[in-house]
Parts: sequence; C-alpha cells; structure tokens
Amino acid sequence: MFALLLRLIVVLWALPCPLLGLGIGSLGLLSGGKARIRSTVVEFHGGAVKMFVRLLPPKPSAVAITFGHTILGKTGPGLDMARGHELVHVRQYERWGPLFGPAYLLASLVLWLRGKDPYRDNPFEREAFENDRKGYSQTP
Repeated sequence: MFALLLRLIVVLWALPCPLLGLGIGSLGLLSGGKARIRSTVVEFHGGAVKMFVRLLPPKPSAVAITFGHTILGKTGPGLDMARGHELVHVRQYERWGPLFGPAYLLASLVLWLRGKDPYRDNPFEREAFENDRKGYSQTP
C-alpha cells in the first residue's frame, strides 16, 4: 500500500508535463497513431505524434521525446530503440517534477551561449546517453 501511494505521489509530482504528452498523444490516436502502456509510462507513436517529433531538434535524428510519464515517438520500433534513453528522462521528471522542463531548457541555453551543443552537452541528455552506453532499459 505504501509503495503504491509513493508511486502515485511521484507520478503526480511530474504534472503538468504528462498532460501535454497525453494531449499530443490523443491527437496522434485521432489521426491513426497507436498507444501502449509500459508500467507507469504511456507511449504514443504514429499519426500526428510522428509529425510532432519530426519538428523537434536535433533534426532529423529525433526519435522520441518524454513529457513526464508520457513518451512520444515517431514509430513503434523507434520507441523500442529509444526506450532506455527516454526512461532516464522519465526518472529525471520524477526527481525534478515540474522544474524539469525549465531546468533542461536553461541548461541548453547556457550551453548554447557558451558555444557548446545545447543537446549533446546537456547534463540531462548526457545522463540518458550514458544509460544508452550501458544498455539499461528498466521501467521506472
């Protein structure tokens, strides 16, 4: 019971970010996309979600993006490939809650102003890429 309550608190701490992901994911479903649930994470792909992810930097390589406990991807196989990376971002949302988005963007801005890569040098992305190198893909 305590574990379930703690899990609920962690999921709620990440709000309102998952709501944005659920909204975009819903548009994806209405336009022919698909959804699947993995543990406490909802994944959407295809339809309008695919078009949304295509617009994201770094172009053209973006495969997926995470909003709290919602992961949006271009395709199902792409989500499978990016899952370990994106689950790191889910855990980051669990730690930072609603501050994750602003912290991520601020880190990117500071890096860009210093002449560094705002994506690859971002400490949040570096943690996720380190996860990729280790081959982890555990669910939160």
